[in-house]
Amino acid sequence: MKRSIVVLAFFLVGPGTCPGQVGGNIGYSQSGVKAREEQRERSRRALPEQDLPPSKTSTFVEADVLMNVVADEYVAVFGIAQEAETVAECARKMDAVASEVIGAFKELGVGEQDMFLDFVAQTKVYGYEIHGDIAREKLVGYELKKNLSVHYKDRDLLDKLTVAAARSKIDDLIKVEYVVKEVGPIQDRLMEEAARVVKQKSDRYERLLGIRLQPPAQVYAEKYGTSYPSGMYDSYTAAETEEFQGVPMRQRYSVQSARKGRTFVFNGLDGDGFDRVINPVIIEPVVQFTLHLKVKYEVEQPRAR
Repeated sequence: MKRSIVVLAFFLVGPGTCPGQVGGNIGYSQSGVKAREEQRERSRRALPEQDLPPSKTSTFVEADVLMNVVADEYVAVFGIAQEAETVAECARKMDAVASEVIGAFKELGVGEQDMFLDFVAQTKVYGYEIHGDIAREKLVGYELKKNLSVHYKDRDLLDKLTVAAARSKIDDLIKVEYVVKEVGPIQDRLMEEAARVVKQKSDRYERLLGIRLQPPAQVYAEKYGTSYPSGMYDSYTAAETEEFQGVPMRQRYSVQSARKGRTFVFNGLDGDGFDRVINPVIIEPVVQFTLHLKVKYEVEQPRAR
């Protein structure tokens, strides 16, 4: 996604309940996600030089298909952190918070087998002790971090999960993973559509250009790709800022900048570069499956007279 230094955006928000797009706080580490995914798609379609047609009497027919699929299930990951002066106190506080939030999730219908508490890190915390004009760093405590993964099927449950987590002072939704249970039928559908595209292109070449492609076809490349929503959120800052220039002005004033919020949006692949898009209308984040099919044909040569 190309960016300019200054971005303006206007939003209209209507009443009612709207299922939100979900990426999680991992989105803060991402930028230019659409451009990255487009580059990945182009790289799938590239063949090494040794795989190019070996003669002047052959040609490739290619098909690129995109399919947007709504997830069947979800896994939300919440980050939990506790600090204390001792490791034992950290563990006690962590156990209390984790037990509280797990109990709240159970009341929302989440089974115990659908939750897992992952030990992430235990680190020392340092602070400064002032003696005269010396600030000496010293150990002041410990921090314990764990991640709570929650598996659920109803996408609208996430709002209730985040509210319940917030009651236990857990406000870090790290990410939401999207799960598609059966990939085989999706790949079958992609191949069916790609085969139709190849057939249509072959017929078009013969009808419009007089090029006759001789069977049997040889599959040179069959490359599948998958893009998940958790890695497809882009961000920008919707604001303009007046420049405060000049050395005298900077020396005279201390500048306090206003807080400018960042907007996150699901920015998946669109129809650009694809011969066919299955389920093209996207109103919620989807898992995007792609297929690049490259088929080699021998070209019928005119007979010598």
